[in-house]
Amino acid sequence: MMRASANKEMVDGKCRSGFDRLMKTKMAGLILALCFCETALCFADDPQVDTSNLNESKSKLTSGTEKVKPTYISLVKFTEKGIQGAKQTTQRVAAWAAKVQSMGVTIKQMYWTLGEYDQVCIFEAPDDETAASVLLAADMLGNIRTQTMRAFTTAEMDKILAKIP
Repeated sequence: MMRASANKEMVDGKCRSGFDRLMKTKMAGLILALCFCETALCFADDPQVDTSNLNESKSKLTSGTEKVKPTYISLVKFTEKGIQGAKQTTQRVAAWAAKVQSMGVTIKQMYWTLGEYDQVCIFEAPDDETAASVLLAADMLGNIRTQTMRAFTTAEMDKILAKIP
């Protein structure tokens, strides 16, 4: 390599600064990390998720026909009020879970997280309207704000893909 200046090097006939090399290295690292995370999400076998009772999440429609309850994933952020009462967060979740159970909502897993979101909640509800109503009720308490996604099982996704024209 030829030297262009004290801070720059000639690479492939182009002048590259230390910053350019650093950014290229960081970008490559970020791409690899994202690929790794995507692979991990696709193939992870979470030991905390109990799959022995998968039929628990099914509700009977008619004899011999079962419908899987829709699954939702909520990303939760504490509000200022929620942060001030953070010591009661586990009790609030337990109380909420008991309250919404009568509406057919089941919390499958609740995680407290580091980073942009404070919690991740995985739950099942009979339908979108019920999910929306319990989330709205939780948000109205003023401790949290939620961003919720509908999640699809492999079987549900197969049905969706089969409908593609």
